[in-house]
Amino acid sequence: MPKYYGGIEAGGTKFVCAIGNDIGEILEETRFATTSPTETLEKVVVFFEQYLNEFPLESIGIASFGPVDLNPDSATYGYITKTPKPGWSDCDVAGVISRYFGIPIGFDTDVNGALLGEYRWGAAQRIENGIYLTIGTGIGGGAIVGGKLLHGLVHPEMGHMRLHRDIERDPFSGCCPFHEDCFEGLASGIAVRQRWEQKPEALSPDHPAWDLEADYITQALHILICVLSPQRIVLGGGIMNQSQLFPLVRHKVLDSLNGYVKHTAILNQIDTYIVSPGLGNRAGVLGAIALAIEAEKL
Repeated sequence: MPKYYGGIEAGGTKFVCAIGNDIGEILEETRFATTSPTETLEKVVVFFEQYLNEFPLESIGIASFGPVDLNPDSATYGYITKTPKPGWSDCDVAGVISRYFGIPIGFDTDVNGALLGEYRWGAAQRIENGIYLTIGTGIGGGAIVGGKLLHGLVHPEMGHMRLHRDIERDPFSGCCPFHEDCFEGLASGIAVRQRWEQKPEALSPDHPAWDLEADYITQALHILICVLSPQRIVLGGGIMNQSQLFPLVRHKVLDSLNGYVKHTAILNQIDTYIVSPGLGNRAGVLGAIALAIEAEKL
């Protein structure tokens, strides 16, 4: 008998809901704007309800924007906690879905979900330790260590690493409301737009923005390589749609490490070490389905 799983990619701008199977096939899918919690979650319920006879679900996975509470022992496990998204602070997303359907729920960050999808079906297959960074409107990151998603006090906040900024080269002070010139404050899509007063996609491939962007991404990757020793790094998000960034970043990472991490994966195979998502723009929703599969096992 085939098994079916629900996936919810819960984004701050849009929700994507899908039904899939354990080989990464999407059987049904919908997407809609993220409005109020009540309206949005009602649409989630309606989507899955209409297919329950055809595709009885084993479990549902939720890959959510955050911050979120991932501690199963916490009274607010499954909540979006304090978020700038109006109306969504202290929202019990996982609880609402769990109480309605009465099946196991997998819950994690959107970036951890995307990484799990890539680990199961995409560019992070056949490794035990890896990193997924999404560099878009904001910056977030997830890690798999020993084949398991990395959690701690909260979830990884890779977008808020402090980086070095050369004030003469880059007088832009950063856009992060908490840290100003952290990774997200310097290299997110919002930062690019504010610094250059143009949308990132409007900048030409040879614009100086991209060399600066590659420098900041390189600083972040240097830190993550030294701290977590990933076997592969997947870079997604809208900013990475600038194809010229990948060769720039790979070259700069090699220069930055300066031969210190002596492994052929970096020294001789950098093109397959720092890669784009194998699942493309479906990494998020397939990651949610992968969370559902993991939840069924518990």
